[in-house]
Amino acid sequence: MTAPRVLTIVLNWRTPEMTLKAAAAAQRAMTGIAGEIVIVDNASGDGSFEKMQAETAGWERVHVVQSGRNGGFGAGNNAGMRAGLSDGTRPDYTYILNSDAFPAEGAIAALLTHLEATPKAGLAGSQIHGRDGAPHVTCFRFPSILGEFEGAARIGPLSRLLRRHAVPLPILEQTQPVDWLAGASLMIRQAVLDEIGGFDETFFLYFEETDLCLRAARAGWQTHYVADSHVEHIGSVSTGMKGWDRVPDYWFASRRHYFVKNHGRAYLGAVTLAHVLGAGAGAIWRLIRRKGAPPPPHFLRDLVQGDLRAALNLHERIKP
Repeated sequence: MTAPRVLTIVLNWRTPEMTLKAAAAAQRAMTGIAGEIVIVDNASGDGSFEKMQAETAGWERVHVVQSGRNGGFGAGNNAGMRAGLSDGTRPDYTYILNSDAFPAEGAIAALLTHLEATPKAGLAGSQIHGRDGAPHVTCFRFPSILGEFEGAARIGPLSRLLRRHAVPLPILEQTQPVDWLAGASLMIRQAVLDEIGGFDETFFLYFEETDLCLRAARAGWQTHYVADSHVEHIGSVSTGMKGWDRVPDYWFASRRHYFVKNHGRAYLGAVTLAHVLGAGAGAIWRLIRRKGAPPPPHFLRDLVQGDLRAALNLHERIKP
């Protein structure tokens, strides 16, 4: 029986040193696994492509390709899928790894072993932790009206009442199905990609893995969290999310596209109304209790104004 082949994709955007570190960790974790690593430069324009080509010249089973445009996370990973294995054969699995994520030596094997043993699972993701070893929240329910209300309100008694609708799941200790997983370390069965396609390139950043997992679920595939696949993740190195003073327009645009595409424009209006009502209730709750953090600056205004502008422009441009 032929061993399953894995195509590992690491996407770079102006972080060549970090990307090479992630690729080296992936190379170690690929020991004993058939397949290759493709590093995709998303048209960084800063010499990243040339630097990574030079640095990996002597590496085994690693090649660097140029996407030709900065189309975002999904488009870059799709470019890696199109590049494929160097001999032109199709992989059995595609493994997506963030450029700031570093799999432990058994991490990729754990995902592969789980998918090989679980035919109903189409996607599998790792337990993600920070440099300090603390686990990150990376498992989620699909967004919903009640989930949006709960997430915006952040009121203890209300959150307990709506806990079955909260989008983030608590830290999981056992391997199990979930709705969707963060895409920092995600393995996808080729049969899933053949059936539903790759990432929707309308998304620039954010919501693309949510959409992919939802499309897989609607096609009858499960997404599984694999507790014994361990990956260290720094987070937000390329996007700069941790330093945001204001949530960028493309986040709101991706959110709108996700809801309109998958549930319709009326549903988008409902989840935004739920968010506004939840935020209002949460603000009153925090005022009474005199504690709790406010939402990011301008968030509600940008959310509502963006939805209203989009309602008048049915062909909204999502890229920044």
